[in-house]
Amino acid sequence: MRTSTRVGVYCGALTALLGVVVVGSATVGPVDIAPLAVAKATLNVFGVPAGLDVGLGTASLLGRPVPVPAVDVSYFRPFSFGVSPVTETIVTEIRLPRILLGAVVGFALGAAGTVMQGFFRNPMADPSIIGVSSGAAVGAVATIALPLALPFGLQTAAFVGALAAAFGVYLIATEGGRTPVATLLLAGVAVQTFLGAVISYLLLHAGRSVEEALFWLMGNLADSRWAEVEVTAVVTLVVFLGIYAYAHDMNVLLLGESDAQTVGIRVERTKRVLLALSSVVTAGAVAVAGVIGFVGLIVPHILRLLVGPDHRVLLPTSALGGAVFLVATDTVARAGAAELPVGIVTAALGAPFFLFLLRRREVHEL
Repeated sequence: MRTSTRVGVYCGALTALLGVVVVGSATVGPVDIAPLAVAKATLNVFGVPAGLDVGLGTASLLGRPVPVPAVDVSYFRPFSFGVSPVTETIVTEIRLPRILLGAVVGFALGAAGTVMQGFFRNPMADPSIIGVSSGAAVGAVATIALPLALPFGLQTAAFVGALAAAFGVYLIATEGGRTPVATLLLAGVAVQTFLGAVISYLLLHAGRSVEEALFWLMGNLADSRWAEVEVTAVVTLVVFLGIYAYAHDMNVLLLGESDAQTVGIRVERTKRVLLALSSVVTAGAVAVAGVIGFVGLIVPHILRLLVGPDHRVLLPTSALGGAVFLVATDTVARAGAAELPVGIVTAALGAPFFLFLLRRREVHEL
């Protein structure tokens, strides 16, 4: 079967599965809603961009208003099914933003995990291996714990912290224009350990805010808003397309850097681009959802066993698989009498399954 055909078949099946999981998830909650009503309300939300208006808005910087570009997109909505106002409000304003944000975050973490496992040629690698999650945690916990009048919010602080940690690790590991993979891995472990100490120190001084900080560190999708979905989706899609453009180069890098160099791959440039793109997409996901483990570790590994190591197929299927996995686990997290942070559920399900694969000797070198 041709690669393009395989991509279409696998991605089509996973997209259909994602649609089923999204609709099923939207039926779960304190108020039971029939799947057909959910599907109608969901289609009513769907819109096709019909116009773009660019102007000037204002934002607060150090207490002063500053002009910033403002973009207003108008949509044409082709569906207008009859749904009760209460049902439509519950589905479109409460459940769908959370579910779709979970899908976008899972998509991002699945793609980033695939890049990291291919980059390090190790199935134990995940998106946080170069300190992205730890850097985001420092930014977020510092914003929560310290009484600082910052000109930006928690999510921006987490995003900036994530990128600062990732590029800090890269600079530490780079010497003479080369970034050895082993050095990068060790630098990532060292920086994560140091940032873990910083997080612990901040938690000790968090006072009454410690519960909020811990809740963020466990990963959660509660109180999601459409604005978060839109921004995160745009960033994730653009970065994913950039990553996918390097799918062939990632296949060649699996042979080793020396062999890749001999066939014309610009190894160091490719490594820099992949590190930067995977760091950005992970930072965006962690900034809006907190630290969610095991999605970028277990999903790419399972899909590699199913579809093979070709990144032209593995990247999109792992991304879609991550979306399905996170939406499903978040549904479990909020289905009980007391809602759980989704990070607890992903770890509780992912760790035993990974141990099962380990016992079956399905965890192997790439």
